[in-house]
Amino acid sequence: MRIAWRVLALSLSLISASAQASIYGYVDEQGVAHLATEKIDSRYKLFSRGNALQASSSLEIGAETPELLRYLSKHPNLKKFEPLLKAAGNEFAVDSALLKAVMAAESGFKPDAISAKGAIGLMQVMPTTAERYGLRGDKQKTLEQKLADPETNIRLGARYLRDLQRMFPNQQDLVLASYNAGEGAVQQYNNTIPPYPETRSYVKLVTQIYQLYQPRAPTTGLQTIRLSSAGSTGRRLYMTIPGQTAPEARLD
Repeated sequence: MRIAWRVLALSLSLISASAQASIYGYVDEQGVAHLATEKIDSRYKLFSRGNALQASSSLEIGAETPELLRYLSKHPNLKKFEPLLKAAGNEFAVDSALLKAVMAAESGFKPDAISAKGAIGLMQVMPTTAERYGLRGDKQKTLEQKLADPETNIRLGARYLRDLQRMFPNQQDLVLASYNAGEGAVQQYNNTIPPYPETRSYVKLVTQIYQLYQPRAPTTGLQTIRLSSAGSTGRRLYMTIPGQTAPEARLD
């Protein structure tokens, strides 16, 4: 099956005048996808490239990384959770393409993903954030067990993104930075992206993946990549961030 990817226009405001929203990656022999904002070693190939500060800039799909494109565009859990993503997107007025991008970066589409910091599920929601929205454990299930449910997890992730969009209207970079580091960290740095390498790389990464999930009509002359019907089976995507990571309190 052929899928044509349009040259995408980006109009973003990210980190510095020299920032390049380039993404590198590869899929290892176990079928695990790895993404980074720098070429960590020879295994990492250019996946996408775009100057985040130029409205006319384009997103280019690296010809050497079809496996990554397949992973992000044809992962079986995308189809499986599509109804939940659409429902949550409609309920909270959040673009389902953005939900997909956050899910890809956060959990690699893995429902049972748990981070070292305790974030849970597809959207990697912290239990403290779930409690903020009224989720409680009971005699049948703990809060963590309820939060691992895909529908609950996606709804809470979408609701949190909705609230962040209200807090930072028309500033998707700050919305994503808040989802990663907490809105308190963004406010602490005067409503700018905090100077955490992890958070800054996260904003770049999710922004680029978000462009891939935007619905685009095929156009003559666009780059076309052939994708096989084979896909990953729930394996995790890993984002490698050079430098220091953000503080332990991921979501305030």
